[in-house]
Amino acid sequence: MVMSDKKPHGSEEHPRNKGIYLLPNLFTTLGLFAGFYAIVAGMRGLDGDFEKAAIAIFIAMVMDGLDGRVARLTNTQSAFGAEYDSLADVVSFGIAPSLVVYSWGLSSLGKPGWLVAFFFAAATALRLARFNSRIGSEDKRFFQGLPCPSAAGLVAGMVWVANDYGMPGHRLWILAAIVTLITGALMVSNFRYYSFKDIDLKAHVPFVAVLAVLIVLVCVSIDPPFVLLVGFSLYVLSGPVLAIRRRIMLWRKSKKRSDI
Repeated sequence: MVMSDKKPHGSEEHPRNKGIYLLPNLFTTLGLFAGFYAIVAGMRGLDGDFEKAAIAIFIAMVMDGLDGRVARLTNTQSAFGAEYDSLADVVSFGIAPSLVVYSWGLSSLGKPGWLVAFFFAAATALRLARFNSRIGSEDKRFFQGLPCPSAAGLVAGMVWVANDYGMPGHRLWILAAIVTLITGALMVSNFRYYSFKDIDLKAHVPFVAVLAVLIVLVCVSIDPPFVLLVGFSLYVLSGPVLAIRRRIMLWRKSKKRSDI
């Protein structure tokens, strides 16, 4: 009887690619690092550190916007990258802003203060879980609920502007609690927000669009915290405003049908 060292058909073990793509995950790691630094700076509780913490959250936001686009442009999307990005977002846009706003102003409330901060962090995790569970089944042009980077941007912008104008957080605890609760609630709401995902960066654009981008950059450079706070405030309000607008349009259509 001749023994063969060949394995039966179908039982061959194919080597699995256990590597990960470096470039997009590098941006994700940089965003995670910025979010972690924001936590450390916020825990110190000093005025200058609150500004650094807010800036770090905005840096994490930039990294979060780049990792996905870099992955698509270089064709390096992966399931690992998607999961890693979500976990990093929980830290950078959930834990970091909630701890920063707690150390800045909500700590004056005692136990209700950290409960408000926890609500924001939990809403971020729920928002990301809902988003991940519905990938591919929703209109890519819109988000359901306020995106967590925008919610973190509003909270961080509030802290940055107040610190820039010399307003201590313990005097603005009411504003801090209201903004934190509202943004947390909007993240898990059903309001639709424009995603900007249909913008093609590789397509030709009119000269006016380039000029508009330059104007925005100039405005941001004049007073970064104030301009960013206004911009994120308008985006946060756009969801309820669009919902009210749709309700009014539907009401007008139904009224016209009833009058016919």
